[in-house]
Amino acid sequence: SRPHLPEHRPSATLLLFSTMAADSKASAVAKKLTKNVSKKGTRIHRQVHFYRPKTLKLPRKPKYMPKSTPKKNTLDKHSIIKYPLTTESSMKLIEDSNTLVFIVNIKANKRQIKAAVKELYNIDCEKVNTLITPRGLKKSYVRLSKDFDALDVANKVGVI
Repeated sequence: SRPHLPEHRPSATLLLFSTMAADSKASAVAKKLTKNVSKKGTRIHRQVHFYRPKTLKLPRKPKYMPKSTPKKNTLDKHSIIKYPLTTESSMKLIEDSNTLVFIVNIKANKRQIKAAVKELYNIDCEKVNTLITPRGLKKSYVRLSKDFDALDVANKVGVI
């Protein structure tokens, strides 16, 4: 019923070659295994807390500037000093203790107030005291140096 087919037998050379190939492959694997013995095991954690490992932090390379124009200083000499105070108590200070009283910008500090008074009125200040009123205004008491008279400066400014 079946046609007569020659029996398929591998030749001796083919068998020898396949066993040699298997041997060389096995020896290569064995060599690799003996070469790099992995010593990595589980780490013993001695701390209670976990600290995230430090990773690579690359410098920023922005595509455009964060601000297109530099911030302008809004506190110049005219915006620092708003107006001189002309109450009775401030007049008494002008006469008695050579002190001028100004309402100033709430964000201005004593050094800025001193510099603004020097630039605007060309007078030297001995010291500057400040307080914030209950109305939310900053009041500054500018004590003039001995060379200047507060009455003359007040007349020039227009307080009196």
